[in-house]
Amino acid sequence: MNAIEISSGNVYVDLGDAEADEMLVKARLAFKIGEIIKQRHLTQIQAAELLGLTQPKLSGLLRGQFRGASETKMLECLNRLGRDVQIVIRRRSRSQVSGHTSVVFA
Repeated sequence: MNAIEISSGNVYVDLGDAEADEMLVKARLAFKIGEIIKQRHLTQIQAAELLGLTQPKLSGLLRGQFRGASETKMLECLNRLGRDVQIVIRRRSRSQVSGHTSVVFA
């Protein structure tokens, strides 16, 4: 019988990735970029041109290959897709040892 392991809520933590928080942020940003591209019925070539990326780079980003992409570039992509991006910095909760970064879509 296989044991069931409870997820931490971050697949990258579960896989032991040293950059788990950063990878989850990038994954959420890439998901939103892909969602907007789909909603606007853009081809990858059209979207890549709009975003200032090559089509292969955009394709990789949308398939989860975003280790080489910076969060800044991904935020710029969202701006180019007509989205406002707001960064909010607040104190960590008392139960946390250190702060963390998350992405919230309004």
